[in-house]
Parts: sequence; C-alpha cells; structure tokens
Amino acid sequence: MPEDDVNTPEIEFRSDVTVELVRSSAHDSDVLFAARVSTMGELTLESAQATAEEGAAPKGAGLINYLMRDRHGSPFEHNSMTFYVQAPIFVFREFMRHRMASYNEESGRYRELNPVFYVPAPTRNLVQVGKPGAYDFVPGTEEQSALVERTTREASTRAYESYREMLAAGVAREVARIVLPLNIYSSMYVTVNARSLMNFLSLRTKREGTHFPSFPQREIEMCAEKMEDLWAELMPLTYAAFGTNGRVAP
Repeated sequence: MPEDDVNTPEIEFRSDVTVELVRSSAHDSDVLFAARVSTMGELTLESAQATAEEGAAPKGAGLINYLMRDRHGSPFEHNSMTFYVQAPIFVFREFMRHRMASYNEESGRYRELNPVFYVPAPTRNLVQVGKPGAYDFVPGTEEQSALVERTTREASTRAYESYREMLAAGVAREVARIVLPLNIYSSMYVTVNARSLMNFLSLRTKREGTHFPSFPQREIEMCAEKMEDLWAELMPLTYAAFGTNGRVAP
C-alpha cells in the first residue's frame, strides 16, 4: 500500500451535531439582583455577592415573569454561558448572522481540517412546499433520500481527496481548503447571555404557541435545541417565563 494511502485519514460521515456547555455563570438569582437595583440600590449588593448556588427563591418567579412579560430585557444580560459546538460550516454561517454572541472557530489556515462531513439523516425533510414567507418542508421520497446521501458522500470524498493532494504538493492550507464543501464539520466556542440566547432560540426553533412563528433550517435548529436544554437546567425560572410569554426575547 502506498505511503500516502496509509497516512490519509478515513472519511467520516455524520448526521448529528455536538453542543456542550463548557462553563457558565448563569442563575435566576442574577436576574433578580440586577432588576432590584433599580428600586433598592446598594441594598442589593449583599444578594449579588452571595454564592450563586443558592439560586433564586420561588418568590422570584413572579418578578422574572413580570420582566419577561413587559420586556424589561437588561436584567437578563447579567450572566454568561460558553458552549462548544461541532456542526457543518453552513450552520456556522447562520449562527454568525446573530450578532449577539462572541465566536471563536477553528481555522483552516492553521490546521489541517478533519475529514468529517454532514449527510442528512433519512428522517430529514427534503422537499420545500410553498413560497418564501409561507412554506414548509415535507419528507422526500426514498429515491430523493438515496440521491442526497449518495451524491453528498461522493462529492465530499472527491473534495477531500483534492484537498489532500494539494497539501501533499506543498500548497498552503489556506489555499487548499477552498475546494472543501460547506458540509465539512468545524468547531467553535460561543459565549452568550440569556437575553441574547432567547433571541436566538426565538428565531432558530419552531414551537407551537409562539407569538412569532419561525421557520429555521433544521440543522441549526438541532444546535439550538441542545443549547436550549442546557440553558433550561441553569435558569429554570427564566426558561419557564420565556415559554409562558410566547418565547419572545425581552
């Protein structure tokens, strides 16, 4: 077997995304002391400095719900969550349209990119029905699903082989990467506060009963759903108020 074949990493195909909570300083109590400073001033300092593990007293649910309902948004900004995300690059481009977070992504200029590519799962809806602004996606046929999988795998494999060929010839990584498709996986850190995350979730998830319906691409919704689950555990009162008030960011 030629040496190049031995050193060529095996191509991997995935149909999922990875979202992990790296670190956080995010509690319902953060919302309460930030809100109460407007009427109590320095009297809130002791509670603000208290250990976060105490959380928010149940009586704080009413204030949080009031702030959410009447869209007093700034108290929801005094917290922080950092997520690690692995997803196809086309998902990251949608993420970065939301100028409400700090992003740091791995660089194809400084490292050789791993041969991991996204292929839609068989359950992924494939056919758009309706016009822009009033459309939905429905399942494709077995033939369409097979076509998507076959052509995506073939195109990804050819592209990665071309990428490796250029690297082997001494071409710089920042040039060789131009042949790689948008379904190659990348990774990044996303740091965000609860108010900004609620704005993201309101646009990138589809839920019954929301005040403003959204129609996200399924792949970014997969990321949003995982982020939402992690956030819900950190700030249960805030999360409940978000849902009660139609999933509208304050």
